[in-house]
Amino acid sequence: MFVLGIDPGLTRCGYGCVKWTGPNRVKAVSAGVLTTHHTTDLPLRLATIQREVRSLIEEYQPEVVAIERVLFQVNVQSAMSVGHASGVVMAEAATAGCEVVQYSPNEIKLAVTGWGGADKQQVERMVRAQLGIEQPLKPVDAADAIAVALCHTAIVGIPEPTRAGAPK
Repeated sequence: MFVLGIDPGLTRCGYGCVKWTGPNRVKAVSAGVLTTHHTTDLPLRLATIQREVRSLIEEYQPEVVAIERVLFQVNVQSAMSVGHASGVVMAEAATAGCEVVQYSPNEIKLAVTGWGGADKQQVERMVRAQLGIEQPLKPVDAADAIAVALCHTAIVGIPEPTRAGAPK
């Protein structure tokens, strides 16, 4: 099972795809950041994110797209841009037939580090520890997106393998 995690943003939208590889084993498949330029018109920026997310979904065919939910931002402009990006990702994932789930920043931190108040560096270190990655994950948006995907795997649990002909 593939899970595509998204850390939404208009200028920098992190993505991370993980795959269950066995009982209690998850492997990072891909991670990166989709970018748009701040001087480009909003509709074109959203179209770029939509096109890139569509490409990721076509390439990895995730069953689930997990997105970090924006709960509160001091900067209203920033919250609006994240909301736009998040909406485009949700719509594209739903159109592709993926299950779409959202998790709050605290839920993600709790699932990945065991503490809802963890900072970005703690989250990045725990993502690497859980996946056996030695090099620091950069940019941090990619690590955050993998954390979103790992949060989903932690919350729903690892699926039982199915045998050919056995009921699912």
